[in-house]
Amino acid sequence: MKVIIVENYEEASQEAAKIFINQVKEKPNSILGLATGSTPVRMYELLREDHEKNHTSYKDVKSYNLDEYFGLDASHPQSYHYFMYKNLFNGIDIKDENVHVPCGQGNIQENCDEYNKMLAENPIDIQLLGIGSNGHIGFNEPGTDFNSKTHYVDLKESTIKDNARLFFNGDEDAVPKQAISMGIQNIMDAKSVVLIACGKNKEDAVKGMIEGPVTPELPASVLQNHKDVTVIIDKAAAALLEKEY
Repeated sequence: MKVIIVENYEEASQEAAKIFINQVKEKPNSILGLATGSTPVRMYELLREDHEKNHTSYKDVKSYNLDEYFGLDASHPQSYHYFMYKNLFNGIDIKDENVHVPCGQGNIQENCDEYNKMLAENPIDIQLLGIGSNGHIGFNEPGTDFNSKTHYVDLKESTIKDNARLFFNGDEDAVPKQAISMGIQNIMDAKSVVLIACGKNKEDAVKGMIEGPVTPELPASVLQNHKDVTVIIDKAAAALLEKEY
């Protein structure tokens, strides 16, 4: 696990953007695993700026998102499908048919099975992750089996609270109670992983992920077993780490 400690969120976003831009330049038909939430917003902005300025092309890139709320139409402003177009896809030249986000409507189990099939046929080159304050990656909450594939989950109260604060104007009742998420095995199958974490509220999760035991009670700790992981954290998120990085 390569750990990069930077001053702040801006620097973390710049480091992550560099990695993804280089990936696409070196392999124009890369398969990208993408994430939503507040963490990657600035990184996506940097990718859009680079595309406009330097013409890095995504026309042969495929993308697969980690997760999606269940019960929201793709056009709903809080759906992750909508988020991805607003924050990234509308500003780059990726083809609509190459964009994949789990379907948040219809038969939830069939949607999971179909997504797993696509992932099996399209191995991800580089997977972007954030980390929840309880150590979740994607919507793989504490206790999720490390062998899990794309599945539907009942969201924990802490995750609903976090998402209400960030995206639903504090209204916990507006946050869907279920989501579809890549499983931990799907994430571990990616050839490389980049995780960004910033802020004091992530310090406990970051400490457990990097220096704690590998346990399903802190899902991100499984990344210690991956052969190519880069963790980019600011000083606030790194505050509890005991080793030198």
